[in-house]
Amino acid sequence: MSPTSFTTPRDLLRYAVTRFNTAKLFFGHGSAEAFDEAAYLILHTLKLPLDKLEPFLDAKLLADEVAAVLAVIERRSVERVPAAYITKEGWLGTYNFYVDERVIVPRSFIAELVPDFFSPWVPDPEGVENILELCTGSGCLAIMLADAFQNAKVDAVDISPDALAVARRNVSDYKLESRVTLIESDLYQNVPDKKYDLIITNPPYVNSTSMGKLPQEYLCEPRIALDGGSDGMDLVRKIVAGAAERLTDDGILMVEIGNERAFAEAAFGALGLTWLTTSAGDDMVFLLTADQLRLN
Repeated sequence: MSPTSFTTPRDLLRYAVTRFNTAKLFFGHGSAEAFDEAAYLILHTLKLPLDKLEPFLDAKLLADEVAAVLAVIERRSVERVPAAYITKEGWLGTYNFYVDERVIVPRSFIAELVPDFFSPWVPDPEGVENILELCTGSGCLAIMLADAFQNAKVDAVDISPDALAVARRNVSDYKLESRVTLIESDLYQNVPDKKYDLIITNPPYVNSTSMGKLPQEYLCEPRIALDGGSDGMDLVRKIVAGAAERLTDDGILMVEIGNERAFAEAAFGALGLTWLTTSAGDDMVFLLTADQLRLN
């Protein structure tokens, strides 16, 4: 297809949707369908407001603008790279983060619960002083937690120095260096010896069978950030086992496990898991109190 065939964003949008659908792309990194992803990539590439497609649909484009958009459409279609890696940004709620191939694309059902301060499980948000976030990746949840819990210090942990480099950039962008401490650690190994009001984690939890069936888009992400072992619970077991001694008396542990509820119940059901409601239902995030963990 010659670039001269396209003169407006409307032309490119139609072409992109057809191209994406023909390539049978997978949309699981922010967009729900080909149209949304095409609109986002076109607007971003043209440096237009991401929430204002309509006013620009029939604007005449320069040849180099058309070429730039076509290059992005081809990369997404042929290489099946997540859009966030092309644009170097990922959105989580209203928050925008820098991302690249060193981290998974920000996505978390826990993020939906942050604006309500995990109500009713945290009765006094202003009283939360210390939060531990394990497997921080890009630092997205740590930043959202620090922004919500204004009196809290957040220790954000990851085993990957590459991921922490990305997180450091995001923490700096949000000017939270004084409140978010990034720690290179294998889970609790290098965590300070103190008690936390909240331990929050969105760890690797994809089971081995599911890892073998992941779409190409997910295989672009760091495997270490996805692979949770045979039942997806390898790291979750360590997180649950070490949480009790690091929580305050009324502290809570919150763990995101995606589609692995059956495996989580098999591993930890005896503790009495509380499943929290998110946009995907009551299967994605579980909670345990310090009291429950200490009875383990």
